[in-house]
Amino acid sequence: MSNSKKYFFFSKRIILVIYSVTTFLIILFSFFFNFTLIQLLGTILFFAILDLLLIFIINKNRRDELLSIKNVIEKIRTDSFNSADEIKLGNDLKELEDEIKSMFLRTQNDITNLKRLEQVRTEFLGNVSHELRTPIFAIQGYIETLLDGAISDENVNKSFLQKANQHTNNLNNLLNDLINISMIESGQMLMSFRYFNVHEFLEGITHELKSVAEKKNLELNLMDFNPKLQLFGDKLRLRQVMTNLIQNALKYTEVGKVDVGVIEEENAGRIFVRDTGIGISSNEINRIFERFYRVDKDRSREMGGTGLGLAIVKHIIDAHGSKVELVSHLGKGSEFSFSLKK
Repeated sequence: MSNSKKYFFFSKRIILVIYSVTTFLIILFSFFFNFTLIQLLGTILFFAILDLLLIFIINKNRRDELLSIKNVIEKIRTDSFNSADEIKLGNDLKELEDEIKSMFLRTQNDITNLKRLEQVRTEFLGNVSHELRTPIFAIQGYIETLLDGAISDENVNKSFLQKANQHTNNLNNLLNDLINISMIESGQMLMSFRYFNVHEFLEGITHELKSVAEKKNLELNLMDFNPKLQLFGDKLRLRQVMTNLIQNALKYTEVGKVDVGVIEEENAGRIFVRDTGIGISSNEINRIFERFYRVDKDRSREMGGTGLGLAIVKHIIDAHGSKVELVSHLGKGSEFSFSLKK
């Protein structure tokens, strides 16, 4: 039923009630006071005028209320309100006013979220385009140089092919990370949680990355902890997390070491990766897990970083019901850690 029909139906009911009460009063008065015909007609006329006056007042109030509601809705539609406190309908419509305020706040929140998502989407597309363009242009440049005659020059041909191959690997890593983060954020990445021996798990990863540390004359240490400790999580995804954290630690450490270990707690184990690297400034710590954010942009691109690794780490650890903690001091090093339940 439309608002106008509801209003008309409501008004008819009021009129019927008023006339019913009036008729009853007239009959009651004429019975008790033995009205003459003139007195009866006068009484009927008096009550008729009174009824019309009451109906006029009621209808006017209802029209004013409906007009007030219409004006409020129109202002919401044209985005004329700055806050919900500006919405006023009066004491008689307090419940409706509260509902409209609630609707207004939900709408404003939805609009804010849509604007934020649009901004994130725009930034993401811009970053992806830039990250794809860098290795593609580099590969294209090396191949064109080789085709222009450098392929016959033994002093540079192999070097150019190796560099083109490295950029191809970088491109492949970027696409894999994009696929991973897309699957995680859309909920399509399936997780398999089970208990596993964390010492054997970390020992395997640190052994694989020892050669990377040795090339930079760094120590990569697996600290002592309970060799029988069992933690609960997705071993495959956690391997991705730990590989990323350790590689980052080695990448941003020039002198010193990277320590990996577990601090056993009552109901959990806190896995940490601690380095003696360049550290992260306080104003960058809150942004470090954003997609495509890099502390050292030039070095990251030079060494094949995609800028998505820590964003993926955050999503995977969030899916484990935990949170990545970061403690860092500029020029002294950083420590990333997260907890898994026993």
